[in-house]
Amino acid sequence: MRSRRTAIVATLLLGSLALAGCTTDTGKKPSSGSSSKSQPQTAAKGTSPLENPDGTKPGLAPVSSEADRKAGRDLIAKVKTADAGPRTGYDRDQFGPAWTDNVDGVPMGHNSCSTRDDMLARDGQKLEHKDGSQCVVTGMTIWDPYTGKTVDWSKQQASKIQIDHVMPLSYDWQQGASQWEKGKRVQIANDPLNLIPADGSQNASKGDSGPASWLPANTEVHCSYAIRWAQVSLKYQLPVTPADKKTMLSLCGG
Repeated sequence: MRSRRTAIVATLLLGSLALAGCTTDTGKKPSSGSSSKSQPQTAAKGTSPLENPDGTKPGLAPVSSEADRKAGRDLIAKVKTADAGPRTGYDRDQFGPAWTDNVDGVPMGHNSCSTRDDMLARDGQKLEHKDGSQCVVTGMTIWDPYTGKTVDWSKQQASKIQIDHVMPLSYDWQQGASQWEKGKRVQIANDPLNLIPADGSQNASKGDSGPASWLPANTEVHCSYAIRWAQVSLKYQLPVTPADKKTMLSLCGG
């Protein structure tokens, strides 16, 4: 009789533990909502530009909620417009040596690593470095926001992933950077906010185009791309063309 009562008590106890969501090995309640597998996928796609106002966090994640799209439109609405000026006098050297670490006033400047390696390290995963170097990235896995694909990259195929200037330097020049002191031009050329590692062919096809003329192949990041343009425009007080602003607003549902 005693053994039967003991069995009944044990059964009731196990049932109450199950109802409480407990487990016998961890004592923790099982997680609900997104599975553990979804978290690395979200992280691999980087960060929403709305949560990354200085560009120091990885990547360019899609913006999908209506609240975030509205926040994007509100930000883009603050951007000023102006027709493009002449390209006369533009030269890449006007923006300093490519990927120089010798830049003041932007995150990651003067950290002893080139801007290019800083961007690969910011957005890449499973990083491999050159022997004896903490800077030079020789291999990685990266989610490319412009194509929506995950890429296994190595330095032997360096052009497969290129660093895109979100607001192209020639575009900057025509919108007012031609009147800046050179130090400010070096800033915008090496500012993480204005830089996205992306598919080389996408970067090449973009050239110096604004959003009205060119957009990433991956439609999921179109609103994010427009928001990032607005962030750079506002930080450096550079206007965009009226056609580009109209496109940027439409990309976030405006």
